[in-house]
Amino acid sequence: MKIKKYIIIITTLIMGIFLLFPLYWLLITSFKHNMDIYRFPPQFIPVNFTVDSFKSVFSDNSVLNYLFNNVIVSAGTTIVTLLASALAGYSLSRYKTKFGTIVQTSLLSTQMFPIVGLILALYVIFKNMGLINTKLSLVLSLCAITIPFSTILIKGFFDDIPKSLEEAARIDGASRLRTFVSVIIPLSKPGMLAIGLYTFMQAWDDFLFAITFILKDGNRTLSAGIAMKFLGEVSYDWAMVTAVSVTGVLPMFVLIFIFQKYMVAGLTAGAVKG
Repeated sequence: MKIKKYIIIITTLIMGIFLLFPLYWLLITSFKHNMDIYRFPPQFIPVNFTVDSFKSVFSDNSVLNYLFNNVIVSAGTTIVTLLASALAGYSLSRYKTKFGTIVQTSLLSTQMFPIVGLILALYVIFKNMGLINTKLSLVLSLCAITIPFSTILIKGFFDDIPKSLEEAARIDGASRLRTFVSVIIPLSKPGMLAIGLYTFMQAWDDFLFAITFILKDGNRTLSAGIAMKFLGEVSYDWAMVTAVSVTGVLPMFVLIFIFQKYMVAGLTAGAVKG
């Protein structure tokens, strides 16, 4: 038994190192001089630390603009997804009809299609609507990805809320909307937070939609901005790329650290019944 325990511990450590090493390399590279990055053999522990890259990041107005655009797009996508998925999930949970089953199946089936397959259709639609090079195009395209999954996820929370609570609120004179806002939403807070975090992460890390629908540098988000500004055809400014990447990753680490228990609760909702 002890040998088995040691094997599990060693395997876990190896897997942990394997998964965390890219993050470690990203972090230490951001504190290196650009010429030190190209040294061979590579420096796994940098000798000459520097924060010049981070100074350049926060003094570069374009990088700050990319971050600002990222926040706007991510927050807008999260708000729209929360509103749409909460209303749709509540309807599917409380109104058991054949049409509702078809809608739920359709929502699940959207997860089978690759994102690349949607880009051409969305591009044509946005071009006809004059939305190319706007943040709204990113919000709408990201919502098309996040709303179906979020709807199914929040429906599992609504299914676990007893209908007797709604009936009690209705007896007290509350309308359907008031019951939904004052009773259902507070009780499903873990699910709403899980959806919000999931959606924000999806929007924050988006690259494919951003590089396709946004052609003007001033409207680009962080991932697309890094690719277009710092990754050239001949040479790469890896010090700046890693510094900007670390700056962009930090907000996600903070959010996950704060709301990780809600994320786990949301993703495992409905996994165990009875």
